[in-house]
Amino acid sequence: MAESQSQVEPAGPELGTDVLVVIRALLPSLARVEQRVAQQVLADPFGTARQSISELAASCDTSATTIVRFCRAVGLRGYPELRIALATAAAHASEGTAEGSHEIILDDDPATIAQKIAHADALAVTDTAKYLDIDTLVQVVGVLADARRIDIYGVGASGYVALDLQQKLQRIGKPAFAWPDPHMAITSAALLGPGDVAVALSHTGTTADTIDALREAASNGARTAAITNFPRSPITAAADYVLLTAARETAFRSGAMTSRIAQLTVVDCLFVVLAQHDLPRSTQALERTFEAAQAKRRRVRRPGSG
Repeated sequence: MAESQSQVEPAGPELGTDVLVVIRALLPSLARVEQRVAQQVLADPFGTARQSISELAASCDTSATTIVRFCRAVGLRGYPELRIALATAAAHASEGTAEGSHEIILDDDPATIAQKIAHADALAVTDTAKYLDIDTLVQVVGVLADARRIDIYGVGASGYVALDLQQKLQRIGKPAFAWPDPHMAITSAALLGPGDVAVALSHTGTTADTIDALREAASNGARTAAITNFPRSPITAAADYVLLTAARETAFRSGAMTSRIAQLTVVDCLFVVLAQHDLPRSTQALERTFEAAQAKRRRVRRPGSG
């Protein structure tokens, strides 16, 4: 699993990558006291950028040493670099896109809820695009292009995304099968082998059924890829390749809404780059499947047409 380790331990926020996206992704893997610092930073990035290290430590009821440990845990050299990164993130955020503006509260009217949902979904797409490792994306496309068979695992909302990936791959002639049922997933994984590829989707990266299927596939020699929101979650240990989303969930939108949008963004990227990999074959397959679907539509009779 050597490839996966380079993906799950990022050296730090790269140029152009929002430090808030990185901190949010690493939050579950931080020590409890470091999580308090992360939550303060995410709640008020602009205010934090203006604080000294001692002021931030006091507001988090911790020490300056802990602040430094937090900075290093998220890939930064120290507190001055964190302040610069936060100031940059705050400067790039337009009014209305600040952290927390998408939070839905009990008093929100339907129009406000619709606006906040649209805003959160847009953030999930744009943040995922910024955070997506293109080198890893290309590597995954390479193994998918050469795969004898592709099995896709995910339960709940991730199961629907797995079915979407299956449909897209089949449209360009790739032998893909989605298994949202855990028992069927582990059965399919047991029959995979060298030349096959298993793709697993889990927003949290902690879904036991999905991880079990991916591990089973890996143990039988299949190449494995995971799509998850958290780079240090358990699923990454079973994956040769890790593609990261950057969704943020709220109390009203936990686990199944922006996460799904972010996963679909990665799936669409995989599909289009894979289709480009052999464009003449993909174009022919898309035309044939489109024509077959159109023929079904033409057979639908209008009410009262006789």
